[in-house]
Order: sequence, then C-alpha cells, then structure tokens
Amino acid sequence: MSLFRYLTAGESHGPQLSAIIEGLPAGIRLTAEAVNLDLARRQQGYGRGGRMKIEKDTVELLSGVRWGETLGSPLTLVVKNRDWENWLEKMSPLAEHRDDSSAVTRPRPGHADMTGAMKYNHGDVRNVLERSSARETAVRVAVGGVARALLAEFGIRVGGYVIEVGGVVAEAPRESLDRLWQRASASEMFCCDPRAEVEMKLAIDVAKAAGDTLGGVVEVQVQGVPAGLGSYVHWDRKLDARLAMALMSIQAIKGVEVGIGFEAARRPGSRVHDEIYYDNGYCRDTNNAGGIEGGMSNGEPIVLRAAMKPIPTLYKPLRSVDMRTHEAFEATVERSDTCAVPAALVVAEAVVAIEIADALLEKFGGDSVVEIRRNLEGYLGQIRNA
Repeated sequence: MSLFRYLTAGESHGPQLSAIIEGLPAGIRLTAEAVNLDLARRQQGYGRGGRMKIEKDTVELLSGVRWGETLGSPLTLVVKNRDWENWLEKMSPLAEHRDDSSAVTRPRPGHADMTGAMKYNHGDVRNVLERSSARETAVRVAVGGVARALLAEFGIRVGGYVIEVGGVVAEAPRESLDRLWQRASASEMFCCDPRAEVEMKLAIDVAKAAGDTLGGVVEVQVQGVPAGLGSYVHWDRKLDARLAMALMSIQAIKGVEVGIGFEAARRPGSRVHDEIYYDNGYCRDTNNAGGIEGGMSNGEPIVLRAAMKPIPTLYKPLRSVDMRTHEAFEATVERSDTCAVPAALVVAEAVVAIEIADALLEKFGGDSVVEIRRNLEGYLGQIRNA
C-alpha cells in the first residue's frame, strides 16, 4: 500500500482542481511559492495554446502546513481555474442550470470522449472531456512539488529535459546532470541541444500552419537515490514497475523506457549489463540499467524516458461520428496546443518525484523528517560496511 497517498479532483473548466495528500511526515519545509515554480514551468514551452495566456496557475495550501512546515496531517492543495467565471452555468452543479441543447455529442478521435461516454452512460461528452483533460495534471504537478520538498530533505533531486519532438532528436552534451538541467531550464523547448531546439521550433511552426500537432520524448533523471528502494520480492513493489505506471498515467503518454530501454533488446549482453566495481563503495562505470536492477534502485542516477503522442485535438479536424445521430462529421476543436512536450516533461518529473517519495517512505518511514533521517543514516552506514 502506498504511504504517500493522494487523490485529485476537479474538472478542466470547473472552479478549481484539488488534491489531498496523506502520509507526509512532519517537518518538511514547504511553501506555496516553491510549488508555484513547477506550476509556472508546466505552462511554458514553445507550441503552447491560448489557455496558457488566460490562466497563471498558483497553489493554495489549505491544511497540513503551519509556519512553513508540514504537520504530519493530511495536506490539502487547491489550484483555482481563473476561467471559471465563463463556465458558471455550463459546469454548474445545480440541476436548474441543465441545458441539454448544449450537450456535446461529437467525440474527438484520440480522446477519452467516446469510450468514456459509453462506459459511464453519458449522453453529453463534456462529462468525460472535462475530467479526462490534461488540465488535471496541473494539480498533479502541485503534488509533485510537495514530493520534491520531501525528497530535498534527504538530498534527492529530480530533473530532466526534452530529447525528441516531431522526429527531431537532441543530443545532450557530456556534462553533469546539474549543468544539463540548467541548460534545459534556459530553453523554450526544455532541451539541452541548441541545434535541435531550433529544428524542433521549426517543426512546430510547420505543424501549426498545417493545423497539425507533434509529440515527442522526454527524459527524467533522479539524483541521490540510495540503493534499495523498491523490491524484488513482489511484482507490485518493483520500483521500475511503479515508475512506469506513474508515467503511463499521464495523458497522451504511450511508451516508457528505463535506462537504455528498447536499445537493450538490440545489443548483446556484454554491451548491456553494468559491470560492478568497488572503490570505497560499490560503483559502476556505465548506467545502462538506468539506476534500477531487479526492481530496486542500485545507487546510480535513475533514468527514465516517456513518449508522448501528438495531441489529438487538431485545428484541421479528423473525422468522427455523432453519438446521437450516428452521422459523420469533422471533429470539433477544443482550445489546444500544437506541441505540449515541454509541459509533459514537467508532469513526468512530478509523477516520478511522487513515486520516489513513496518508495522512500516505504523503506525509511517515520512520523517526522528527523525520524526518517535517522533511519536513512543507519541504513547507509549498514550498506557502506556490506
């Protein structure tokens, strides 16, 4: 069972997105301003649409924090939708505002619209698209900000960069992760390769002019993770499985790799497995495993990649069928982006931070940061002498 448990609620055009986090220890240094940094990053990136100009997301901490530190009680987060005033009646919880004449009955290809309407017996597809929207990731990024604050107490950091958009592949310079993260933060594409960034932007411009969209690949890394998070004992406690599920839960993500991923299937074993050395502790010269072996962190940086499909809302609409009349039509267009891969990176970092935080609490759990630190330090001393 997860120790870092959270639940999100809210619709894309509703009054707010909310989350409740349970299982946080007392003593985490936490401010709304720190979480807002990630929320701002999520709204950046070349290729974003008009909604990012309307809403500047910020979080409110409504419970579980006092004087800048967590209390150990459930934490409530709220991200308000600034566009709510334009949707007061369309998204009203009151029965008297019901207007069946405005029902959306034309599902968009590539979205949850049609299948969700069939599953929940909805005659109005808006009941589906409002919750299935990637807008929900705003509050997950906020939850990820809380997870980052917990990890920071123990020297664990999460970062990443975009490595591919629309078939344009970036090559990261041979530099430290800190330097690569700095390069990415200064790029509109969150990319470390200036040449690739120029080509990515050009590809986005071409797609936008054609009414099309582009997907891509993001890479997330985690530094400072001790060996032993996760488990080989049970399938559902394997760290790589948990991280893969978290990444696949992000809207539009269609594939996940750990370490060199699918490339491992193309190489002989001698060029895949990381040889082990001892130099005042166990170490490896390579990290093809991406920091995870046998379902457990091995002490090397964790490296993950996620592939995002092109956003299915196109300004050059695809064909679909009206669910009421069964007549063919061209799909309607909800306000959308041409490319949201940079935003997907921020969401990917958030869900990875959440899973690492959960695995950390599972291994070293306690009711306060002080207790967890004591447990961690004792374990690190144990494995140093192994």
